[in-house]
Amino acid sequence: QVQLVESGGGLVQAGGSLRLSCAASGRTSSAYGMGWFRRAPGKERELVAAISRSMSSTYYADSVKGRFTISRDNAKNTVYLQMDSLKPEDTAVYYCAASIAPFTVKVGTYNYWGQGTQVTVAS
Repeated sequence: QVQLVESGGGLVQAGGSLRLSCAASGRTSSAYGMGWFRRAPGKERELVAAISRSMSSTYYADSVKGRFTISRDNAKNTVYLQMDSLKPEDTAVYYCAASIAPFTVKVGTYNYWGQGTQVTVAS
């Protein structure tokens, strides 16, 4: 089992940047495929980005391609989401999640979730 704690959220102006971090404890995060999700008010949870155990594969939602970058440091048991050129529509609670699958983009295959961190982008 793994516990996930997100950090790095906050208020930023449109066009700005934030870097989210997800610290894993318990079983090493390198055993899991990892993903970042978000849920905006009134909307369904959305997979934003995913990265494989080996870091050889990544996925990005069309809405964030070219602006967000997912990475991981398995030695530090940490996954990152670098968010650049932020837009007001990126405002949401962002969640880190871990899957026992080596790499997956299916929401239902993520087994462990963090509590979330709020990102607010002001226009």
